[in-house]
Amino acid sequence: MSVFEHIEFDQHEHVAFCHDKETGLKAIIAIHNTHLGASLGGCRMWPYSSDDEALNDVLRLSKGMTYKAAMAGLNQGGGKAVILGDPRKVKTVALMRAMGRFVDSLNGQYISAEDSGMSVADLKIMAEHSNHIAGIEAKYHVFGEQADGNPAPSTAYGVFVGLRTSVEFALGRDLQGVKVAIQGLGHVGMRLAEHLHKAGAILYVTDIYPETVEKAVSQFAAKAVSLNEIYDLDVDVFAPCAMGAILNPANITQIKAKVVAGAANNQLATEACGQLLREKGILYAPDYVINAGGIIDIYHQKIPSSHDAMKAHIERISTTLVEVYQRANELEQATNVVANQIAEERFTKKA
Repeated sequence: MSVFEHIEFDQHEHVAFCHDKETGLKAIIAIHNTHLGASLGGCRMWPYSSDDEALNDVLRLSKGMTYKAAMAGLNQGGGKAVILGDPRKVKTVALMRAMGRFVDSLNGQYISAEDSGMSVADLKIMAEHSNHIAGIEAKYHVFGEQADGNPAPSTAYGVFVGLRTSVEFALGRDLQGVKVAIQGLGHVGMRLAEHLHKAGAILYVTDIYPETVEKAVSQFAAKAVSLNEIYDLDVDVFAPCAMGAILNPANITQIKAKVVAGAANNQLATEACGQLLREKGILYAPDYVINAGGIIDIYHQKIPSSHDAMKAHIERISTTLVEVYQRANELEQATNVVANQIAEERFTKKA
């Protein structure tokens, strides 16, 4: 099947494939739209079950980054990179250097940042071979701490702010005593759990790595549940913070939560799932709106800014979500559809 015929191909400007025989690198970079500026997006390393699964992921993720940048008010486009392989088993310095060369081959059309399975240390190795790596010389931190280039604290804080706003909008209450089911306890999910615990929320958690679940149970008084059980819980909020496409017609019928608000990208298996959530009376926080804290962080590292200015920008996620929710109510449409409309209005106009 041609890339152009792929179900997730959406007028992407550039899709590049790389196989480096010496290091074993297999990677894909997708550039969706550069109308507002050069594309920026994380580099993800994941043990995909097939090449097509990886292509599907990078096409969806890169498109999401275009919409995310537009909704966050940034003058940049959307792109993404994926490396095929288990980061805990096959990641090497040589592999990261080869990935740096791959990014550099696109001559700045794509700027790479951190994502699942990658670290700032990995990006610094990639930067040995490319000037188009972001998040390695950070100056600002969302809480005024020493910045190390990891955007996860900003992403997690933005999701926390957005989740809190969504609960206020849907349930008319604060987070004290609110039951939240968190799916995925990676760099962002674990930080989100900490914010929620401090705000008085009651946590239920699951992850593919038992040690992360044990940490959340120990530090945040969370209750551990199985991977499948997370959908069936009698909770107020379901927070997907792992991989995408996890909300589908089958498990949407299982969800008892009144709010879905999490950090994962591309949470809906299809756009039609947003309408299914609406029909069930579930308020859905469009993923690329609520999880924009990381890209806002990276953007501020490139401009004259400050800790406070970056934090204030991240907190505007709340205002954007309310705009989406109110417009969705007025138009009687799903929140993901309305968010798409607003984003498209922005990135189809010149910056």
